[in-house]
Amino acid sequence: MNFGNIDLNTVWFVLVGALFTGYVILDGFDLGVGVLHLFVVRRDAERRVFINAIGPVWDGNEVWLVTGGGALFAAFPDVYATVFSGFYLAFMGLLCALIFRAVAIEFRSKHPSPRWRAFWDAGFALGSLGSALLIGVAMGNIAWGVPIDAHGEFAGSFPGLLHPYALLMGVTTVALFAMHGAIYLVLKTEGELQAHIRTWVNPLIITFILSYVILTLATLLYVPHVTEAFRREPWFFALVIPVVLAIANIPREVNRGKVFYAFLSSCAAMAGLMAIFGVGNYPYLVYSFPFPEHSLTAFNAASSPRTLGIMLTIALIGLPVVLAYTVSIYWIFRGKVKLDKMSY
Repeated sequence: MNFGNIDLNTVWFVLVGALFTGYVILDGFDLGVGVLHLFVVRRDAERRVFINAIGPVWDGNEVWLVTGGGALFAAFPDVYATVFSGFYLAFMGLLCALIFRAVAIEFRSKHPSPRWRAFWDAGFALGSLGSALLIGVAMGNIAWGVPIDAHGEFAGSFPGLLHPYALLMGVTTVALFAMHGAIYLVLKTEGELQAHIRTWVNPLIITFILSYVILTLATLLYVPHVTEAFRREPWFFALVIPVVLAIANIPREVNRGKVFYAFLSSCAAMAGLMAIFGVGNYPYLVYSFPFPEHSLTAFNAASSPRTLGIMLTIALIGLPVVLAYTVSIYWIFRGKVKLDKMSY
């Protein structure tokens, strides 16, 4: 397929961002469910409802992370090499957290012992919390910048990645996922449990908004290269308006009983936040701090134009398949959670 004069570097920057956005939206709510697992409910049956709300879809959601990582490797191999070597310990921690929560989902109900179930409840919650926090920390470092030498290799240390801005991004991500997960649980539950979860939605929205406001102020003060795009092109601020409206619409729809629309508003807000993140960082994929000239961009770290063109052809064929699979799974398992002998 001939793509003519299309800017393939920018197309792949957007496509990789779209794949990770899909992951954040889809896996975000089931990580959020895990974050809330120990705090919102206490009874065994209620915790089983939480796990079964995400049981049919959580592993499919993580396909988007694998796909995004594969796309990053194919389109921007230098970025993949630098990020995965520099963030090696962080990514191993993320992998362990994701594996432990997955095992917890499968093992929790294999034995009726309260101690057994309490152990796996803690594993599920801590794995979800750790995953959400590390995802946010990684994004915070991408925005802030990491030390890269003239050879494009990471020149820092793991403790250096845990600076205040990255941790603030991590906390904001945890708050966002918890809010998203609470809305999903309201959608999937009913009766007394649903009413109880509903009382958590507004406080979680407020927590996320406060975290995001502080993060935005810190970005304006200490991360000028991210705000440069908005100063250069003021119309980019138009991206902020739909995000604010989507967040404001969440409690409105929840209070009206239109929970599905509240969930769609939450998804739209997350997509908008990822778009703002992408616009602020373009064309940087890994910003080098304190040596910006060593940064990896969509242009100096990309594969050859021929490779990008071939991979785009494959993506145009494969992405609809992934979307169709995702939509079909959610359609098949739509409706409220009902516990039976086949449930987790």
